[in-house]
Amino acid sequence: MIAVDGPAARQYGRLAAPRVLTELTTESVLCLPIGSHEQHGPHLPLNTDTVIAERFTGLLAQRYGEQHDLWALPAIPYGLSLEHTWSPGTVSLRITSFMSLLNAVVTEHLQATPARRLLIINGHGGNRGILEPALYELQRTHAVSVCVIHPASLSTVQVGGATVPEIHAGIRETAMMLELAPEDVHLNSLPTDFTANGAEAKRLVLDRGTTWPWTSGDTTIATCGVIGGDPRRATADTGRAILDSALDAAGHVLTHLTNHSP
Repeated sequence: MIAVDGPAARQYGRLAAPRVLTELTTESVLCLPIGSHEQHGPHLPLNTDTVIAERFTGLLAQRYGEQHDLWALPAIPYGLSLEHTWSPGTVSLRITSFMSLLNAVVTEHLQATPARRLLIINGHGGNRGILEPALYELQRTHAVSVCVIHPASLSTVQVGGATVPEIHAGIRETAMMLELAPEDVHLNSLPTDFTANGAEAKRLVLDRGTTWPWTSGDTTIATCGVIGGDPRRATADTGRAILDSALDAAGHVLTHLTNHSP
């Protein structure tokens, strides 16, 4: 298992107040994980996306922290999850509240530090659409260099099959959680007769020509809230490979971010 702990993690919250001005400069990169609390099938916890975003941020700080002066911020654990509100447990912000929270958190950290570079690590696909225009507002409002990375999409490791796309709580996310937080993965909670069903997922979720307000409660695209391959095919080794591949790809992103002046 990949460990994320110790001083190498470069966690902002572990600094004593006086060290903020001695450790951070205008060249420092604030790394903000954003996740969600939403259904992830019967086998994964509500905070799956938050765990992935937060732990991946820690891994980034371990590998690239000294090279690019990265500082891991506390995670924002809520996102835009209306596609999952059919299920108990899901907590979703609205667009205005999400933007207000994001802007408030970013504003406070930029006022509290000399840092002028921001990397958002997004663990939830449902946040992606709003984060793209949000980058322009953050850049213009705060005069910062900023970008968003999506760890699962950064990886070049292919899982599942061509017939069922990996969208939510399938093999890919389950594999990452088996590597990052295996104690929270309960594969025996899946029905014994579980069969992946993604017949309509490509049209309703992935079609770039049309956008639909789809829901993971739709049995034509999901089984038990899962849109992807059978999670029981996931392994920690696959999860480790996905994370390692994403970490490799993130190096080029960080180089571009740190070479770009706000």
